[in-house]
Amino acid sequence: MQQGNRLSWSDLQCLARRKPAASSSDRAAAAEAAADGGNGRCLAKALSIPHLTAIGVGSTIGAGIYVLVGTVAREHAGPALTVSFLIAGIAAALSAMCYAELSCRFPSAGSAYHYSYICIGESVAWLIGWALILEYTIGGSTVARGISPNLALFFGGQDKLPFFLAQVHVKWLDTPVDPCAAILVLIVTALLCLGIKESSLVEGVITIANIVIMLFIICAGGWLGFRNGWPGYNVPKGYFPNGASGVFSGSATLFFAYIGFDAVASTAEEVKNPQRDLPLGMGLTLSLCCFLYMMVSVVIVGLVPYYAMDPDTPISSAFAQYGMEWAVYVISTGAVLALIASLIGAILPQPRIVMAMARDGLLPPIFSAVDQRTQVPTLSTILTGICAAFLAFFMDVSQLAGMVSVGTLLAFTMVAISVLIVRYAPPNEMPMEGAGPGSLESLASQTERSEPDEEILGGPFGNVQEAPTASEVSNIVRRQKAKRCIVLVCIGVIIFVSAVSLSSLAFYIQCTICAFSGLLLLSSAIVLSCTGQDKNSSRKTVGFMCPFVPILPVCCILINVYLLMKLGTHTWIRVSVWLAAGALIYLFYGRSHSSLTSTAYQRVSPA
Repeated sequence: MQQGNRLSWSDLQCLARRKPAASSSDRAAAAEAAADGGNGRCLAKALSIPHLTAIGVGSTIGAGIYVLVGTVAREHAGPALTVSFLIAGIAAALSAMCYAELSCRFPSAGSAYHYSYICIGESVAWLIGWALILEYTIGGSTVARGISPNLALFFGGQDKLPFFLAQVHVKWLDTPVDPCAAILVLIVTALLCLGIKESSLVEGVITIANIVIMLFIICAGGWLGFRNGWPGYNVPKGYFPNGASGVFSGSATLFFAYIGFDAVASTAEEVKNPQRDLPLGMGLTLSLCCFLYMMVSVVIVGLVPYYAMDPDTPISSAFAQYGMEWAVYVISTGAVLALIASLIGAILPQPRIVMAMARDGLLPPIFSAVDQRTQVPTLSTILTGICAAFLAFFMDVSQLAGMVSVGTLLAFTMVAISVLIVRYAPPNEMPMEGAGPGSLESLASQTERSEPDEEILGGPFGNVQEAPTASEVSNIVRRQKAKRCIVLVCIGVIIFVSAVSLSSLAFYIQCTICAFSGLLLLSSAIVLSCTGQDKNSSRKTVGFMCPFVPILPVCCILINVYLLMKLGTHTWIRVSVWLAAGALIYLFYGRSHSSLTSTAYQRVSPA
């Protein structure tokens, strides 16, 4: 009976096992690469700051900017659209700084999945990786299906498109099939199989062309504005027609216009100098995108009063009002280029996440194969590209677009929590030397010590451990307090945001819950700040460190959870089905095939 209880505890314990920063799978890949001259399981280190900026900007600036300007200005912000873009950019920068620190600490493929595996645990990492797979698949398909309607303008309408570009209605399908979308996805997939340097070069060329068109909008629109006295700012309700609430609600919508910098983090293993280049690449990406967004919004809301904007084509219609109908072709070209660059950025990270999960044993090892010539995960790239092309061809994925936001926001939240963990209570175990991966001793050791309970004299099953020193006791107490505070911060955020989001609650009940959860959140953050960060973890950091910890990560968690709560019920039902399917795959395959199943650990004493 005792043995049965012990096994059941081990089964639960494996859900929270954490991968060491230098995991066995990473070391094996590095050793294999060194043995055959760098052409093993490691990806090619070919990216520098210009490549990363091109990938980040191309992934971030999609065609949404050509539509969001009109929608958000009309419904929320009015002439203060520029302020909404600024606030949204600052909110996105919080997540970007968390990503920047973790990508410097753990520069390996996998992005948020990789960071969650090291800092939080295997089951959470699996769900994040599984959600990111869905995000990039649907995101790429959605972008691809938006290209043919934009191409229709150059051919004189949808009816005049060539058959291989037009959407075709099939009797037995509710949704028209889109061969153009599928063809473009397959072309991008073939491009990505050529190599990361080649694909980033193409991404850079397309992104530069898109930026040139946005600069045209800014310069030509500015000339029209100064010539005509900026009529869009002379409106009866002033600069803030809907007050501060309109500005902030507009920022919540515009936040998703900045999503894309996480594609930079997914290429961490392919960066020549990740500690220097990754933070700069993310910083330049967000800075450039924020500048372009704000300048375009300044011009467009100044040319046309916000209430008179066309919600579908705000930029081209603004130029048309001043007799520049030809500008619609330039703007449509920018929209098509933005969509193609965004498509490359959507498909690029997905095979790297699949490869990282396969390296860790959570998916079949065949998906971790890296082509010796191109040094990219070719099989994973082809598989994910075919899935995205299939969806783009047959399905109207616009109805599933909300699921993209769930994966992104979940990843952002876990990355912020990971920063708190790695600063205040980092994993203090590392692989034991000389423990064979298939030995019974290794398996028994892993079962008992993979995530040891940090009591002073007792192990997880009552075994007496060596008495720690005074400094170790102090560090253990500090870590336990920090862990409790991080958990309470997360609980406080969830309760607070839930109370704010549930408008059906009575006002006094809502205020009471908000006051209680806000006090819990604030007090936990203060205690965590006073607890002190792990000195050993800080000394090991090379490169960028996230500032204002724990305040910045806590604000990041609060913003992302709030945005998650604002998503619709139908979106959460669809995501729950996908995550439930992923949980079954993990329970029946990933849990037993994990590379940590036969890994032994030893505790590293704090310095």
